[in-house]
Amino acid sequence: MASNVDALLSLRQAIKSKDPITYSNSHGPCSSLLNATHLVLSPSVSLPKSTPTRYLKKDVTSASGPSDFFSVEAIYLAWLLRDAPGAEYMKQARENGLAVGFVSVTERKDVVDWLEGRIHDTPRIVPLPSDATTTPPGTPRTAPLATPSAAQKSQAELTTTPTKRRYVADTHDVEVVKKIRQSEVELRDRNTVLRGIKPNNFASIRTVYAEKLKKLKEASRPGAIPTSVAPSADPKLLARKARNNFPIIMISSSPTALITMHNVKRFLQESTFEPSQEARARAMAEGNMRPEDMIPIYRKRTHIDSSGKETETHARYFVVDSVEALSKFGADAWDRVVCVMTTGQAWQFRPYKWNEPTQLFHHVKGIYVSWSNDPPNTKIKDWNVMELKIDPHRRHVDKSVVAHFWKTLDTWVLANKPWLMKT
Repeated sequence: MASNVDALLSLRQAIKSKDPITYSNSHGPCSSLLNATHLVLSPSVSLPKSTPTRYLKKDVTSASGPSDFFSVEAIYLAWLLRDAPGAEYMKQARENGLAVGFVSVTERKDVVDWLEGRIHDTPRIVPLPSDATTTPPGTPRTAPLATPSAAQKSQAELTTTPTKRRYVADTHDVEVVKKIRQSEVELRDRNTVLRGIKPNNFASIRTVYAEKLKKLKEASRPGAIPTSVAPSADPKLLARKARNNFPIIMISSSPTALITMHNVKRFLQESTFEPSQEARARAMAEGNMRPEDMIPIYRKRTHIDSSGKETETHARYFVVDSVEALSKFGADAWDRVVCVMTTGQAWQFRPYKWNEPTQLFHHVKGIYVSWSNDPPNTKIKDWNVMELKIDPHRRHVDKSVVAHFWKTLDTWVLANKPWLMKT
């Protein structure tokens, strides 16, 4: 191709003239744009498809090199896929080797309108130098005509069609366009979306968790003393507290509760739910007329260290259903309460240290116990409680329900009262 041929004007002339545009490579004509190296616009014009045009890419105000311009392949592909939906257009662009550098969906219409002659000018096209303006190949060159006289100019103005005056935008139109462009969202593909525009600093998160990690390390040391115990306490008292500092679970004293003092031990320790009435009748048949006010729960825990060694420990919990029974554990009993099971009745919390549900479940883990087929309870939506649903008939699912309870409770205790995890 001659060096004075402009790629952009040549492509536009071929499209307006409806000339067939074909592809070729080193082996000759080919049918795929992906395998082609040249675009054949006419028998005398064959352009490398990577040839840069004079069409500036978006957000480029001052061109510094060929990479600031769209290639003739990108311009041609925008016209070729002018009717394709946005997602399909971007997919076809990537499949044809243009992962980046293709005309965006929002710019495609302007490019197509210019190529087909519906618009005559756009600020995105850099004009040709005055000494290098050329006509598309195939257009016959004519000798320069003599300057017409005044009479000839007057006659020409009367006989020729007047050219369309160029539209000049007023101030209002300019402001409207600015607002529209501010609201535009640039479509991005899976490659460009992974490139962030600003660095992320996670120093604040590290600062927040540094203190928690420090407390966890201190609590994991052998013989660690809870922070709630005063440093000036008697050493024998400290030893006793460290030795008997077992977590406490409070349940509702309502006789209609699913979990009561009659069946809580079998449920949490043996992972089997037994209706409260049946558990009470069985206990009375065995000679136990009333349950104890403090019930110990022994739970087996298995720990596997980094070397693969498995260690089995037994953790002890105490279950109570009243403030009177809780007071037997001493003045710091509420510091050891890790869980409160509720039936959704607010009167349960009146004698508690925190009698407002939102305040109570900020200090302890809240568990709302209900049947799995019960409708949602609107009273507890703001209580920050976890729903523990028990199936009325299928006893084989009790094990997974109890396992979920212990896993949730361990996570909460580790984050809020880690000193109780070593008991």
